[in-house]
Amino acid sequence: MDQITATISDFATRLGYADLPAEVVHDCKRRIIDTIGCALAAFDDEPVRIARAVAMRAPVADGASVIGTRYRTLPELAAFANSVASRFIEGNDTYPGGGGHPSDCLLPILAAAQVSRADARAAIAAIVLGYEVHRFLFRAFPMRKHALDYVLYNAVASAVGAAKVFGLPREQTANAISLAAVPNLGLDISRRGHLTMWKGCAAANAARNGVFAAIMASQGMIGPPMPFQDGLTAVIGAEEITSFPVDPLGFGILKADTKYFLSEYHAQGPAFVALELRPQIELDDIERIEISTYHFAWFEIGSGAEKWRPTTRETADHSMPYVVASVLIDGAYTDAIFAPERLRDPRTLALIDKISVMEDAEFNRRYPENLPCRMTITLKSGEQKTAEISNPIGHHDRPMTDAQLIDKFRGLAGRKLSPSRVERVLDRVWQIDSDRDWATLFDDLQVEGR
Repeated sequence: MDQITATISDFATRLGYADLPAEVVHDCKRRIIDTIGCALAAFDDEPVRIARAVAMRAPVADGASVIGTRYRTLPELAAFANSVASRFIEGNDTYPGGGGHPSDCLLPILAAAQVSRADARAAIAAIVLGYEVHRFLFRAFPMRKHALDYVLYNAVASAVGAAKVFGLPREQTANAISLAAVPNLGLDISRRGHLTMWKGCAAANAARNGVFAAIMASQGMIGPPMPFQDGLTAVIGAEEITSFPVDPLGFGILKADTKYFLSEYHAQGPAFVALELRPQIELDDIERIEISTYHFAWFEIGSGAEKWRPTTRETADHSMPYVVASVLIDGAYTDAIFAPERLRDPRTLALIDKISVMEDAEFNRRYPENLPCRMTITLKSGEQKTAEISNPIGHHDRPMTDAQLIDKFRGLAGRKLSPSRVERVLDRVWQIDSDRDWATLFDDLQVEGR
């Protein structure tokens, strides 16, 4: 096996719950809470319904739970359905700048843990491991630089996490890695231009394939021994490979940024500055709005005609001008701005036409350590109002507090669960590492009548 596969396999089989600092365990619980909240809030959305219907075609009495329901199915199908649910509303954590969403593998790993009857501490170690693998691959192989999607990270992270809860030895873990890495190169077109449902499903598909890779490896399937050295580098060229793990004295889960608002991460800062400026202006007095940002944010969510006229939720939550205009109109941020009728709102579209987004050379120098944004609103009188931010709340250098994260969860999960059930779920997750029957948590996540 190549060096990367060997190093990850060695680390994966060696890492245990006892190796995790208390802050890492606590942060893992935060990620579970956040991810479950996002999944429940999206329960009725169309891509989530489609993925759930596909999963429920194969009932398995002792299988993995389809979140929000009493149904159980094959773990790889539950992995897909549950990951689609956690991703759809654009609220789960991220490694911004092309690193994707590491929590896309969280519910898939729990699906594997449920069917393997792994204890909660093993599941926590597997989730932390998944984040570690995801962050390393992002640093070592910047897929989007080569017009490839980041979902390779989700596939391999899910495979390693599933291998961990399955208790696979080093050689089988290596095969799981290979069987996930070799067939799962996605195209970056999932995240460029006009966005469709697949934007929120591509990583879930990769996570499903990662769980399936671990299942195949557990049955003796053997993958190519050099998936990275002779495989991936042959596609994207030689990269400067960082060591694994990226931070020998820390854990990658602590570096994943959480979302205060339900939108693409690089729109978080613009949303915050829009909210800061809103009390200082009257909408009818606005002449123009200029937003200065760094190249990635401009390219990803601040350029292209479709960002000024989004026709799908997926494009709208990846549109800086749309998010800013909507926040200024409402004086608040809620995902109600992505309702179909809002996308056609004449007032929103008129304000969008006053917005321009541009790169700032200084901000490019500060990125990616900071995610700076400056907004200048020029009024018809010629007066200007300006606000600037370095990092939004939720950035790993400015993390959401437990109280903020709990408020977010209550708002999201409360769309589908009663207040008492919401509090029960919170209590159970905070104590999950001492819960011998942790998998029954999925029973508490059942939506009424489902």
